[in-house]
Amino acid sequence: MSFNLADNPIVTLNNGQQLPQLGLGVYKVQQDVAVHVIEAAIERGYRRIDTAALYDNEVEVGAGIRRSGIARENIFVTTKVWNDRQGYDNALEAIDESLMRLNIDYIDMLLIHWPSPAQGKFVETWAAFEKALEGGKIRGIGVANFQPWHLDELVEAGRDGRTAGSVPALNQIELNPTFQQAQARAYHQAHGIATEAWAPIARGTLTNDRVLAAIAAKHNKSTTQVAIRWHVQLGNLVIPKTTNPDRLAENIDVFDFSLDSDDLAAIAGIETGERNGPDPDKF
Repeated sequence: MSFNLADNPIVTLNNGQQLPQLGLGVYKVQQDVAVHVIEAAIERGYRRIDTAALYDNEVEVGAGIRRSGIARENIFVTTKVWNDRQGYDNALEAIDESLMRLNIDYIDMLLIHWPSPAQGKFVETWAAFEKALEGGKIRGIGVANFQPWHLDELVEAGRDGRTAGSVPALNQIELNPTFQQAQARAYHQAHGIATEAWAPIARGTLTNDRVLAAIAAKHNKSTTQVAIRWHVQLGNLVIPKTTNPDRLAENIDVFDFSLDSDDLAAIAGIETGERNGPDPDKF
């Protein structure tokens, strides 16, 4: 397998930030292996790492970046504030804690991890994010798992002065070939919000899918590579997770082939509309 850094498309967000389209997710990557995973990923060409306070590996992510020898400004770091730290003051404290754990001077992208609508606090959390953005601790702000109606509430909060009116740079949502999120993607496109996919390969459940297997055989690729390539061609930001060194190389080796119209039509047909993760309206 071969990979050139220049192959990974650079996406420009609505705030002017630029980041590689394909990065690495570290959900459930245990502390005892996380530093080595980050080092190995960076060595193989990854320049974007997605973590979260909930993942309990921010310390290791920061350490792996420092040990890689690659300059900090060349690594795009995303982290997230968990549900129990929502609210204006809580969120500001949580941001400082993430910075301390990561041991970096700034966070490239900060996300509200879930809207947690029952709490009714995501608007004031967003106001705290805007405050942190002003102070330079954060370079970009976005959300995760927000439905279009949650995003509408943020827009309304900007209009009535509860926030400064910042539009999220991205929304990270569950999205894969069997859960394609057409409504959310259309909303994001209409409002200039980048779509980022978590569980982009449906947590490994696509490995034996017959449609993807046939397409993979056609292109001499794996089903996982076909799924990741599908995201790339849709324009999604995508963060597949693995701790396996071979899979790290395989997942980023998706820029030497393209899915044709027949492939894309076949993948459209495997949509089930079923989530693997929680419902954002209830979680």
